This record gives sequence, structure tokens and C-alpha cells, in this order.
Amino acid sequence: MVLDYIQERIDLTAAFRWAVVEGLHEGVANHFSLSVSDDGKKFLMNPDKKHFSRVTASNLLLLDADDKTTMQQPNAPDETAWGLHGSIHRLCPHAKCLMHAHSPYATALACLEDAILPPLEQNAAMFYQRQVVDKGFGGMAFEDEGERCATLLSDPKIKIMIMGNHGILAIGKTVSEAFEALYIFERACKVYLLALQTSKKLNMLSHDIAQKTADEIANYEKPYSGFAFLEEIKAMLDKEQPDYKN
Repeated sequence: MVLDYIQERIDLTAAFRWAVVEGLHEGVANHFSLSVSDDGKKFLMNPDKKHFSRVTASNLLLLDADDKTTMQQPNAPDETAWGLHGSIHRLCPHAKCLMHAHSPYATALACLEDAILPPLEQNAAMFYQRQVVDKGFGGMAFEDEGERCATLLSDPKIKIMIMGNHGILAIGKTVSEAFEALYIFERACKVYLLALQTSKKLNMLSHDIAQKTADEIANYEKPYSGFAFLEEIKAMLDKEQPDYKN
């Protein structure tokens, strides 16, 4: 079988596999998607109820946000995955790669009344004024929930949507950019929550320094954009889990 979008499939599958290594997965739930058309509406997504450790390049599904009949193919994702990812890909073409997870530290942050990650350290500063909180949790993410979430992502600078009482959505122009955001945000949330547990006064970065750091990271050379990280992930998977490319 000749596959379309083979490099995109390999990159996205590598992210699924490494999400397992880092404990960012949850059973057979959660979804990553990557648009492969200029308008963002055609996108790759993991098949229904497939553990991230068993996702391969060939079993990723090609869906069309404008054509719900693509959901009739075997192993089509559930309605909540279609509702969230399909709506955002249809309405926010700049959001090329979406990674929805219930990772523990980020989800704990999403359960706080003030769910914004503050600029406590350099990793957290990466998301300064580049995150948005959805406080309108209304149950399972069917299409109306997805469309509502899409209204919060009009700013292309947003890297993370903190889904209140739910989890997070990492956004990127590429797989490497979205996965870096997912990975670094989880680590920054862990540091923040551990610091809160000390009950000591936190030493936050000032607005000026946090903004400067966020801009510096955003404008840094290609390796910091997650490209080098994903390349190393694929190199490790080539040795340890070579079937991811199948």
C-alpha cells in the first residue's frame, strides 16, 4: 500500500510513541491531529481506541473537517475527537497540529480557579501571554464544544489552551512545535505545582523579563523550536521501536 503524507505520518507517530515514554497518554483516550492541506481541513488523526504505543504511520486516518462521511471509515475516531479537532482545523487553519492530552500536572493546573501558568522559570516563560484558559467546560467535547474552543484560538501565538476541568490542547505549526509545547508545558506545570507545595513565597519573573524571554524563545533558531527534539526522538525510536514507521 502506498501512503500519502508519509513524512507527516512518521513525525506524528513518533509523537504518539514518545508521549507514552513521557507518561502523557491516558489509556486509549486522547488524540493528536495534523492538517495536511493548506486550508487545514484535511488532517491525520489516530484511529479509535488504539493505544498510543500501537499507533503506526499506516494506521493513522485521513479525515476531512468538511466531509463527515470520512468518519464512516473503519476505526474512525469517536465523536468527541471529531468535534474538537475537526472544528478547530476547520475554523483555525493556522493551528496545523493539535495535541489533546490529560497529562497529570497540566490537568491539575486546569482544575485550579486561576489556571494560568505563571512565569516562575524559563520553561514557564515560554508560554507567557501565549496560553489561553477555557473556563466554559460544558461536558464532552462534541462539535458545539469544539466550535466554542475554536473561538479562543484566533491568535496564532497561542501555544496552549488550558481546558478547565478537563486537560490541555497544545498547538503548533508542525508536529515538532506542538509536541515541544505539550512536553515543556507539562514539565513547567510540575515545577510550579511542586513550588506551591513548599508554601514559600514564589519568586515570579517580572512582566518585562517574562515577555522578553517568551519573545526570545519564539524567535530562537530552529533547533529550539522542537525540531532537534523530534529528530532525536525518531533516532531513538528507530533503534527501540522501529515498527512506528510501518
